[in-house]
Amino acid sequence: MKASDLPFKCFENEDVQYIFGIHGEENIDILDSLVGSKIQFITTRHEQGAAFMADVYGRLTGKAGVCLSTLGPGATNLVTGVADANLDRVPLVAIPGQASLDRMHKESHQYMDTVGLFKPIPKWNTLVHTADIISEVVRKAFKLAQMEKHGATHIDIPEDVAKADILAQPIPLKEDVHVPYPTEETLKIAAKLISDASYPIILAGNGVLRAQAAESLTNFAMKLNIPVATTFMGKGAIPDDCPLSLLSIGLQADDYISCGFDQADLIVAIGYDLVEYHPQKWNPHKAKKILHIDYTSSEVDAYYNVDMEVIGKISITLDHLSGIVRIKNTKHIVGVLRNRILEECKTMCNYKSFPMKPQKILCDIRETLKPDDILICDVGAHKLWVSHIYPVYKPKTCIISNGFASMGIALPGAIAAKLIHPERQVIEIMGDGGFLMNSQELETAARIGVSFVSLIINDGSYGIIKSKQLNAFGHSAFVEFSNPDFIEYAESSGAKGYRVESANEFKPILKDAFKYQGLTIIDCPVDYSENTILPQRMSKLTCPTTYE
Repeated sequence: MKASDLPFKCFENEDVQYIFGIHGEENIDILDSLVGSKIQFITTRHEQGAAFMADVYGRLTGKAGVCLSTLGPGATNLVTGVADANLDRVPLVAIPGQASLDRMHKESHQYMDTVGLFKPIPKWNTLVHTADIISEVVRKAFKLAQMEKHGATHIDIPEDVAKADILAQPIPLKEDVHVPYPTEETLKIAAKLISDASYPIILAGNGVLRAQAAESLTNFAMKLNIPVATTFMGKGAIPDDCPLSLLSIGLQADDYISCGFDQADLIVAIGYDLVEYHPQKWNPHKAKKILHIDYTSSEVDAYYNVDMEVIGKISITLDHLSGIVRIKNTKHIVGVLRNRILEECKTMCNYKSFPMKPQKILCDIRETLKPDDILICDVGAHKLWVSHIYPVYKPKTCIISNGFASMGIALPGAIAAKLIHPERQVIEIMGDGGFLMNSQELETAARIGVSFVSLIINDGSYGIIKSKQLNAFGHSAFVEFSNPDFIEYAESSGAKGYRVESANEFKPILKDAFKYQGLTIIDCPVDYSENTILPQRMSKLTCPTTYE
């Protein structure tokens, strides 16, 4: 068979459902081999959109998403999405086309050293210099992408290698990688650390969701009466209606959750990754005792100098510890902090002004969505509000990019989310800046027939930078812009458009948009003055002096 047929046999062997991308002249043999395959190729309108679709596919399924491009500019357009997946710990395999081997020693049209370009970005990348190694390369790419910590891999397949004749088959998949159990000795030491602490607090990260350990975490916290705060990407690791949930930590300013960390004498970091929220923010004096529980060993950082680490399957670790740790008497402490947090959120939900406050927008969304519906959050000022006040009740129902934190991920991501979960309602929230970075993928969504709500938070500026400038200098600069008419933009892309003109209209519009059998866009003006006010308010925050 032709060598270009083999990668797709390997992909089928890896249970790949979709490949996202744009092909070009140098990989037409590879795409032709896909004809008749059970794998569905989703033709996108930009390679970055393809990478983001593969990225969110990987987040939601735990299996590597696959994106494809042509060589040269196609490969460079993949870079941001591949980097996002790698730093957000998402399994992804990227396959750009490449010039033939006999062009690589000289100047040649669109040729560049793609392996060199990608070298600092994914977990692993390689050039397939002979067709004989395709099976091994593909198996290794998927294995590494899906091993903890999850990440991206890159395969470069030259056009002449793809045209070669070959006799080979995919490598049969064997048993999944076995994650070792933690040792009895480390479990005993960890149990003593927790038992000796007067006020431990759990910091749950994205690794809990990747490990499918949310239930074990919730049971562990509830049995031992230990409060839990999540990182942005860890939202859903514990249901936010659980009385021990302190919602998410991660604002640049202090908040009531920070009070809990200030009081804590032990931080139990579970599935926590430093790329999500730097430990200097919650351990500024380098004095906290830290217990690290994860699949992998802790990163070396002066502010994250752990006292003990328990390495192994997270759910097994937590289930075991919950049986040997002395139950804590922290419930009264949690109650005071949680009530303060919920009171603040409730106050924010009562705003009736227009343009709408971001807090009111999110409250209306939460009241409209069911617990297992999915919100995809883009990067911008709204991300801080989603993370701060949007409650999440089930794992992987709030997707936030916060390792690499890439603007433009939400719209392509919503396409992937709806492909995976057609039975659920999906909403993606983007600022007007982020929306126009990948808005061309509306055509992709309309063409393949996926239905979701695209909410544009419209303030005519790069809002988060504007608020930081105002706080730092008292003025903003170079952040304002104009926008197209988003209603006409929606209709020209095959979507239905709505414009919010009062706070009372928003929730009815949202409900109508979800009922519509098709793609919808909501243009919602926002008042981001709270971005400036919040840090000022938090700077005056007084932590509780007593928890009685």
